[in-house]
Amino acid sequence: MLEGLGSSLRSAFNKLLTSITVDKKTIEEVAESIRKSLLQSDVNVQMANELAERIKRQALEEKAPAGLTKREHVLKIVYDELVAFLGKEFTPIKIEKRPFTILMMGLLGSGKTTTSAKLARYLHKQGYKVGLICADVYRPASLEQLQQLGKQINVPVYGEKGEKDVLKIVRNGLKEFSKKDVIIIDTAGRHKQAEQLMEEMKEIGKAVNPDETILVIDATIGQVAKTQAEAFHKAVPIGSIIVTKLDGTAKGGGCLSACAVTGAKIKFIGTGEKLDEIEPYNPERFVSRLLGLGDLQTLLEKAKDAEIKPEKVEKIVEGKFTLQDFYEQIEGINKMGSLSSVVKMLPGALGVPDELLKMQEGKLKRYKAIIQSMTPQERENPDLFNSSRIARCAKGAGVQESEVRELLAQYNQLKRLTRMFKVRGQKGLMDMLKQFGRFSF
Repeated sequence: MLEGLGSSLRSAFNKLLTSITVDKKTIEEVAESIRKSLLQSDVNVQMANELAERIKRQALEEKAPAGLTKREHVLKIVYDELVAFLGKEFTPIKIEKRPFTILMMGLLGSGKTTTSAKLARYLHKQGYKVGLICADVYRPASLEQLQQLGKQINVPVYGEKGEKDVLKIVRNGLKEFSKKDVIIIDTAGRHKQAEQLMEEMKEIGKAVNPDETILVIDATIGQVAKTQAEAFHKAVPIGSIIVTKLDGTAKGGGCLSACAVTGAKIKFIGTGEKLDEIEPYNPERFVSRLLGLGDLQTLLEKAKDAEIKPEKVEKIVEGKFTLQDFYEQIEGINKMGSLSSVVKMLPGALGVPDELLKMQEGKLKRYKAIIQSMTPQERENPDLFNSSRIARCAKGAGVQESEVRELLAQYNQLKRLTRMFKVRGQKGLMDMLKQFGRFSF
């Protein structure tokens, strides 16, 4: 996610952490590095310049509060300014009545229909009864697409094939889903220049009087997001914004900052193509990840969503786990996203190279295949393995015998390490790992 921006910002942040002294020259260099990082991420020149100047002025003129060193004070200034720049505070979506109607709108090709399904899945996972209405009568197979997505997330979809009266479809859909907690209306993609479609959007807005109006914006459009958001806002007042495709563009910084200045709150961001790759937009957590400071809260929420069992985590922590437990943890990590995205939510993951993470992700896939080729007895008791069993597993998994031995060696090493931590009284680390499984949401 915004890897270019994150990498350059981490470099500037690391300079503050490692400099022998935090003097005027260091502060000016860091401010300039941040300015260049933002410009490379397609942020407006004036906005980038102003942010760099604010950081420099505060860092040079303000005295560090009691209890903070000069270095810590400057680090806090950088962090706080970036948070304010990218949206200030976290604004969650609030379901305040039943049914709560959400009107989705956006440009053609912004990923609005998929995002509607992602949002439906997210709310469904929160325990709400959700219904989706297809109000796109222009794009071929739009209803079929939404129905397929709805089936994947177990959320019903209302639409009328062949019907061209959008308002009729929406009214009928609202009646159909009157007993739902949340109704999401997926409208046709449009452009600010398409006056007829913008007028239609106004009519839908008046007829529905939605509780929440969400504009879906593709991060790849960068600074243009501001003018597009303003055009939609004139048609139907925008309550909030979802930014999609942040994982695959260098213009994400421009899009996020442009959206922030419209006054509409960014409430969710899309971090990939899968239906579970959406998350609430929390500027503090987001900046924390960009700077390499981790984001344990989001990581724990993803663990809950992936249904990682606390008792399984505890068995690993205690050093009492089997290969079956190990396999289930690999499955859980896969549900949480790529290994790279998971690791970057851990504090201190600043210097972990992407190449290493990708290599380890490939290993995890092969380990999973190896464990799948084992018998239930072998999974529960790896001590059973001999040369013939190793050869059979390697053939079944389509890997080299050396990789089976490597898995068994790493499994035994992990068990020894966890037992060693326990024996040596590494209570803090052990408690932290247990917390990962026991966290109360």
